[in-house]
Amino acid sequence: MRNTRALAVAGAAVAALGLSAPAALAWETPSNITALPSVIARGGQLAITVDGCRGGGTATSNAFSPTRLSPVGGGGKGNEGDRGGAGNGTARGTAVINSDARPGSYDITVDCGGRTMTKPQAFTVIGGVRGGLGGSTTTGATPTDVAIGGGLVAAAVVGGGVFWMRRRAERRI
Repeated sequence: MRNTRALAVAGAAVAALGLSAPAALAWETPSNITALPSVIARGGQLAITVDGCRGGGTATSNAFSPTRLSPVGGGGKGNEGDRGGAGNGTARGTAVINSDARPGSYDITVDCGGRTMTKPQAFTVIGGVRGGLGGSTTTGATPTDVAIGGGLVAAAVVGGGVFWMRRRAERRI
């Protein structure tokens, strides 16, 4: 009975150690790429945050030019404890979406000190509206517009004439 308890405790210790190992590696490899806002219009600014990118790096996508990621925080302070290094292992940067980016989902690829990570469909570009034209893309009136306007004016003249003639006839009676 004591052997099974000892074996169970040893198994739990090995499992805890095995689960904590990936967390320790997270400080040395890029992870958790965050892009805010997740839906953005062309020409907008996209804030990119990457955990585990101590020395900074570069973020790339088909929707924006390569963007420099800078380390966040001061040396020796933050969440790194006695691990050393600058900041808390987080890097941030701001990318400007190209004005000719097509609407759709885009990936972000981050390079931090030679280690690369890609987040698929990290953000979505939406199409913008064409403002300042008042809803029109042509200049001036078309022949159809002129014909419709002329017909309405003619109908108003005929209707006014009929009304005037009827009023004149009522006065004679």
